[in-house]
Amino acid sequence: MPGHVFGRSAGPLPVAASGEGCYIIDADGKRYLDGSGGAAVSCLGHSDPDVRAAIHGQLDRIAFAHTGFFTSQAAEDLADRLVANAPDGIDKVYLLSGGSEAVEAAIKLARQYYLETGQPERRHLIARRQSYHGNTLGALAAGGNAWRREKYQPLLVETHHIAPCFEYHFRDEDESAVDYGQRVANELETEIERLGPETVLAFIAEPVVGATAGAVPAVKGYFRRIREICDRYGVLLILDEVMCGMGRTGTLFACEQDGIAPDIVTIAKGLGAGYAPIGAMLCSEAIYEAIESGSGSFQHGHTYHGHPLAAAAGKAVLDAILDRDLLAQVRRQGETLEEALNAAFGQHPHIGDIRGRGLFRGIELVEDRATRTSFDPARKLHARIKKAAMAEGLICYPAGGTVDGRRGDHVLLAPPFIITEYQIGELVDKLGRAIDTALAA
Repeated sequence: MPGHVFGRSAGPLPVAASGEGCYIIDADGKRYLDGSGGAAVSCLGHSDPDVRAAIHGQLDRIAFAHTGFFTSQAAEDLADRLVANAPDGIDKVYLLSGGSEAVEAAIKLARQYYLETGQPERRHLIARRQSYHGNTLGALAAGGNAWRREKYQPLLVETHHIAPCFEYHFRDEDESAVDYGQRVANELETEIERLGPETVLAFIAEPVVGATAGAVPAVKGYFRRIREICDRYGVLLILDEVMCGMGRTGTLFACEQDGIAPDIVTIAKGLGAGYAPIGAMLCSEAIYEAIESGSGSFQHGHTYHGHPLAAAAGKAVLDAILDRDLLAQVRRQGETLEEALNAAFGQHPHIGDIRGRGLFRGIELVEDRATRTSFDPARKLHARIKKAAMAEGLICYPAGGTVDGRRGDHVLLAPPFIITEYQIGELVDKLGRAIDTALAA
């Protein structure tokens, strides 16, 4: 008998009954290795005692106080530690309940910043095709994934999209990686000039594209050029690190590896590690000061933003990442995972690319390796892989539309930072069987 929960899709799902390290156990006792951290969320696994203790401790003090009336020590402590480890210039933290909220806040803050500084004509947001920035209408409009936008297109505000930095599919054969990166980065300048430099407020991008493309990092030099263009035209750079941030790629903020700092950065998923719904929008001192010395307040807010219980969980997660040296662990185990994937799939006739950074890895499936031709979308290979993986006792994150929102299949992997070498072997073995089962169907 079906229950009353309105789920993501029709059909029954197993009931998650408990968690133990890198595993989720369902109500029937079946164990699933969480090879994707849900959606790159569960970076500490499912039973971290320090995070649980922090939540219990905060609950014993105070669970909720509305930010229109109070701050909380939990929120202040989390913000302090985030800023102490943030990219250069980032100085303020606006705590929210998730990634989509963080992106909405970032876009609205960019607009208000220009109003406060006497530039009301700045209204255009530029993003990249095949990006994903969240599912609320503003964040969805920013995103460039055609499939996710399709049903809601009439409701979306105008956003402008340039090419992604997706070397596997779009670098010319006679073009170096660096030259390719500069070429696609320069599309931003072209689009700013087309729209009118005085009308553009921000450019938003994921340092490593997650859900919609499968752990695609930019080539070397791409983001440095993006930063130069934004600076030249007075355009704010918003980096969306909701999925790739908080240590997932081996540094606390993914943009550290590209040698740049944003004006605004969004984080979520790994910030709460699944123990509480939390996200954050961080901004520069200059942006904050424009608001403070202007109207005096950011015209935005949610009932649960800055929630003390969630902030306590986020602080405990951040402490774990930094104090247990888990960033080094991510780099080490990321190399182990990369080597295991290459050993298992490097010569697979239908694996075209293995990519990513740290414990954020993607494999892309192709019908023909030589031509990089995708499988027929009607085959829904990604959905078959997910089903087969669950049968094997593996949680992974397959998706379709990798190339352009319609064509392409990939599997995203983002296991907990505490994953062992043995469990990496288990992950790759189960994934291999799931892929073979799906391809044979």
